[in-house]
Amino acid sequence: MDATSRHIYSVSELNRAAKQILDIELPSLWLEGEISNLSRPASGHWYFSLKDENAQIRCAMFKRANSRIKFNVSNGDKVLIRGKVSLYEARGDYQLIADQMEDSGTGALQRAYEELRDKLAKEGLFAAEHKQELPQLPACIGVITSSTGAALQDILHVLERRLPMAEVKIYPVLVQGELAPAEIAHAITQADIENLCDLLIVGRGGGSLEDLWAFNDERVARAAFTANTPIISAVGHEVDFTILDFVADLRAPTPSAAAEVATPITQEDLIAQVQALFQYISRSSSEHLQKEAQKLDYLSKRLQLAHPGQQLKQQQAHLHSQSIRLNELMQRLLIEQKNCINTLNSRIHRQDPIIRIANENDNVIRLKKRLVSSSSHALQLKKADLGQMIGKLNTLNPLATLERGYALVQLKDDKLAEKVVTSIADVNTGATISTRLKDGDIESIVTKINKTKSK
Repeated sequence: MDATSRHIYSVSELNRAAKQILDIELPSLWLEGEISNLSRPASGHWYFSLKDENAQIRCAMFKRANSRIKFNVSNGDKVLIRGKVSLYEARGDYQLIADQMEDSGTGALQRAYEELRDKLAKEGLFAAEHKQELPQLPACIGVITSSTGAALQDILHVLERRLPMAEVKIYPVLVQGELAPAEIAHAITQADIENLCDLLIVGRGGGSLEDLWAFNDERVARAAFTANTPIISAVGHEVDFTILDFVADLRAPTPSAAAEVATPITQEDLIAQVQALFQYISRSSSEHLQKEAQKLDYLSKRLQLAHPGQQLKQQQAHLHSQSIRLNELMQRLLIEQKNCINTLNSRIHRQDPIIRIANENDNVIRLKKRLVSSSSHALQLKKADLGQMIGKLNTLNPLATLERGYALVQLKDDKLAEKVVTSIADVNTGATISTRLKDGDIESIVTKINKTKSK
């Protein structure tokens, strides 16, 4: 080949072409390995190698990216790194520019958690339409947890305080380790088949992601989804989320909170409701009995009125009344006929001359008696008038008042001829007065005159 037709690369061109190929062909990727040769210069950037048993690659993680790491990084740590493969043109160094780092154990679990979460979400296991309502007053509550853990004691303590009448059935299981997921899934299925519990509380106390991993198992999630018994998930603390939290009918932040949620109606609420219901029933019963008594009284009166004996009595009374009226009518007719006959007889007798003479004699005698009676009556009236006039005269007689305790005072004076004293102005001190009573006179000499004070 002629030298003029050959393309000769410079080192810079070669490195640039290699960098372009790496940038285009290899997108951002995850890489797992062990950190070595870690360097933290004053710039804040990190430089290190990531190796496995057979190879290693140089890595750089700039300050902006490494500031987001929440754990201590040191040589020998196994980590997961996400970054982009590139080439440092100045030295021709092949390297990985890291933008994210996770602890290898936690990172793998987190990826598995996210993958299972996304998978089950796509299948609809988290959908709201599959959630069941919790019973308001459960008679039996199943608890699936460790028999030796603090979570069980917290749940039992809250249930005893809020609803001691509820039965608690415990399904002891492992909550950590390789055997735990199978035991938890089996306990959920067993409790659902037994159908003894109105709801289930599944959970444990807090811990790391590895500690809670049994509740991120697909077997546990599917057992909870297929169960007909409502399930409350109570795993870890409020910040911990597991796959079971999404599948369960309700998530509680802690085991104690799950017991609270499982008993929305407490024993005190029930007692208050029973008391209110008793008062309502008593009041309603009393009102109902009163209304029924009034109705019974009304119907009893109607029955009495409609009773054949009562109707017979009424008919008898009516018949008796009609009989009396008939008798009265007959008597009245008889009397009228008798009176008519008597009238005719009288008219006949009056036409007899002897009877007429006798009647005239009777009239004379009657007129004479009337004259004598009228004269006697007139005399009696005159006597009565005279008595009234005498009574009035006695009433006006001043001497009659003396009989009632009054006195007549007269001035003894030769010139005035015993003037009647009616005022203290008529007498002077030393004057002689005569006081006339009903049975005599009293002569006195005036020694003092007292004038009556007007009111």
